[in-house]
Amino acid sequence: MIREREESIIQQYWSYTMGIILPLAYLLDWGWLRIGPPYIYLNIDPVIVHIGPVALRWYGLMYVVGILIGLQAIVSYTKRKGISQDMVYRILWWCVIAGLIGGRLYFVLQQPNLVSYYLAQPIHIIATWEGGMAFFGAIFLVIPTIFWRAHVERINPLVALDAGVLFAAAGQIFGRIGNIINGDIIGYPSTLPWSTVYQNPNSWACLNPATCNVPVQPAAVYELLTNVIVLAVMFYLARRVRRPGMLLLFYLYAYSITQFLLFFVRDNVIVTFLGLDWGLKQAQWTSLVLLIVLLPITYLIFRYSKPIPEGEVAATYGIPQKPKAPTGETSSVEKTPATAEKVISGDSERLEAEEATKTAEG
Repeated sequence: MIREREESIIQQYWSYTMGIILPLAYLLDWGWLRIGPPYIYLNIDPVIVHIGPVALRWYGLMYVVGILIGLQAIVSYTKRKGISQDMVYRILWWCVIAGLIGGRLYFVLQQPNLVSYYLAQPIHIIATWEGGMAFFGAIFLVIPTIFWRAHVERINPLVALDAGVLFAAAGQIFGRIGNIINGDIIGYPSTLPWSTVYQNPNSWACLNPATCNVPVQPAAVYELLTNVIVLAVMFYLARRVRRPGMLLLFYLYAYSITQFLLFFVRDNVIVTFLGLDWGLKQAQWTSLVLLIVLLPITYLIFRYSKPIPEGEVAATYGIPQKPKAPTGETSSVEKTPATAEKVISGDSERLEAEEATKTAEG
């Protein structure tokens, strides 16, 4: 009798306790996101809405948001360095195009079915809606693009590249959010309490039964967290470093090292490189090559890039500029480079005398 009474009390206590705990657990269940127990469950459709045959995707939206946030992130920096907003926009669109082309082509070149699928049906090369962008490819094509545009704009290319990598580090964070929603960056199966389970049948993870409704390492979240840390350090350096090229070097080293390490938890195909079978993935080989290439680049930047003196405009310091005629100039005499130099130096009285002499002799 006493035992039955104890069991009844225990049962009532258990019912009371669960009545409190379960509602709390449901507070973390928002349909598209549920945290535990014991994992993180994502049920987000990568497509926001279909407009006829066109699908508006979260990933594409995050690219747009990333560009806008990246622009805001460099406003203060470019202003301090003497790069106008008009100049930023003129360089930006070339870089966006170069980044999309480079990122897509580098992804395509890495695919094992390059010949049978992409070259046999070239439409798939530009089919970004099928997924697949490699950020290393964007880096490789955007850097020479910025060099070219800096030459056109007559600004220091290293100052422009520092602004470019600051923009990339800020925008990349939102690209990672797109990766998380897409489910296109998958880690190895895991039982860690923060493992991610993709449940939406339209996610990239669920295109493979081995990664659908299976807890995996949240590799995309790891990428996002490293991007946030790298960006924070870059903002710190941007206020304190006066030598052009330092942000560029830090970003490239940081990205190469973090990619090399993070790919150990990403469930990507292991490949060989130049006959070497070290159990590495494509991005890890790319990271190693880039780290080697960065060594001479680092030497050249430290050797030839000097700190900008206080009071000088970093973007144009040491860069020859187009000569500008003084305001109110009315002389009909055509100015040669020599006379233009005199105007710039302020020797206007002697210039007028020379022009009067030429007119009299004529």
